[in-house]
Amino acid sequence: MLSILRKNWIVLAGVLFVLVNMMLIYTKDFYFLNLLPAALLVLFGALFALDKLFWFVVICTPLSLNLEEMAGGIGIYLPTEPILFIIMLIFFFKQVKDNSHRDRRIVNHPISIAIYFHFAWIFITSLTSSDPLVSFKFLLSQLWFVVPCYFFAIWLFREKISNALTFIWCYLIPLSVVLVITVIKHAAHGFDEEVGHWIMSPFFKDHTSYGAIIALFYPVVVSMTFYKKYTFETRALLFVLLIVFTIALFYSYTRAAYLSVVGAGLVYLLFKFKIKFKYLLALGMFAGIIVAANWTEINYMLMKNDAEHTTQDVSERIQSMSNVSSDASNLERLNRWNSALAMFKERPVFGFGPGTYAMQYAPFQRPEDETIISTNFGTGGNAHSEYLGPLAEQGVFGLFSMIWLVVAIFYTSSMVYIRLQDKELKRIVMMLMLGLVTYFAHGVLNNYLDTDKASVPVWGFVAIIVAIDVYHSRNEGALPKESASH
Repeated sequence: MLSILRKNWIVLAGVLFVLVNMMLIYTKDFYFLNLLPAALLVLFGALFALDKLFWFVVICTPLSLNLEEMAGGIGIYLPTEPILFIIMLIFFFKQVKDNSHRDRRIVNHPISIAIYFHFAWIFITSLTSSDPLVSFKFLLSQLWFVVPCYFFAIWLFREKISNALTFIWCYLIPLSVVLVITVIKHAAHGFDEEVGHWIMSPFFKDHTSYGAIIALFYPVVVSMTFYKKYTFETRALLFVLLIVFTIALFYSYTRAAYLSVVGAGLVYLLFKFKIKFKYLLALGMFAGIIVAANWTEINYMLMKNDAEHTTQDVSERIQSMSNVSSDASNLERLNRWNSALAMFKERPVFGFGPGTYAMQYAPFQRPEDETIISTNFGTGGNAHSEYLGPLAEQGVFGLFSMIWLVVAIFYTSSMVYIRLQDKELKRIVMMLMLGLVTYFAHGVLNNYLDTDKASVPVWGFVAIIVAIDVYHSRNEGALPKESASH
């Protein structure tokens, strides 16, 4: 009998699991035991195939679901965030156990240093937070995005840069599936603008986050579509995806996404025609001085009209990109910004604490700023800015840390692109940099780095650029031939 049990223990364990699971479902309406096989697979991957587990997370990210929106529970994305947390713990364990896993070139990289300061200040302001529990949860969630998708990902990209293409495809294919589903559903409603605000559910919480991720990958899809070394079949597929991305972007009704793609195109032209940075800096400073000198009049013009809803008419919708005086969403964004500035004035050094904006901004709203979509219940989202959010939550050094990080990313990207001689590596750096341009330009108007949908690709793009900078730009060589078939 014991011999039979030893030989067939897997089958017997499976039968026992099925029986227990059926009994719990029938008698207790308990369904969570169904998660046990998936949990065991994740545990196996974490222990024996961490790289494959990471690819699995990347694939799942566009398809992940928010637990809070599904069941009113905690705001966590499944299955991605729990797995990212496990990858983070194992990576930390390997770093402590084996010094050979550390590379000073990564540890001392300018982007890494900016990240250290960013997290150090989040930790300090969590100690002084108006709600420390919320702030430390925010810190932990940011860690489980950055550690796996930046530090661990660099190790995947250092040996084979073709892994960078694997990363892109692992996100791009499921994202394309989401876009196709959304476009088909939206078409069934006649591409109605109001429907366009929620039709991407449950994969994206709203049309702005949906538009931001489409914009992030749009330069990537364009670059890959016109890459001549791909096979005809691959290029044909990419051309179809480009059409899908274009339709999805247009009907996302996300003006910030439109503007960010245009901004990426302008950046590409700057590199294409080799316009010197000093001229751009002078132009930017001149524009900033003009805006600052006339801010009182500009602010009055922005606020003088009553708020209205956005329009579905194409020409009016395009005009409303700059129409902050009569568009409800634009005016509400100004309301959030003014609230963030008022919060900063109240606590200029340490802020109210990371992750606390939604719970703290209501008393700082001015009656003249409120719109028909304003709320006092902390249910309307955040500061709608990757820059003003940290300013309100973490004070002046929170804004400084974000600006430092963005500058480090784009300075590194630019220098790597200029230094590279290999055309294929240059193409990869350019398309990723342009994607990041769309996100951080979009970040002036919205912020999504607290979600897996944005954090996984954004930090992954940065990791690829750093890996090329440290491991591939000084000892250049073309990608392996098999990479062209990806």
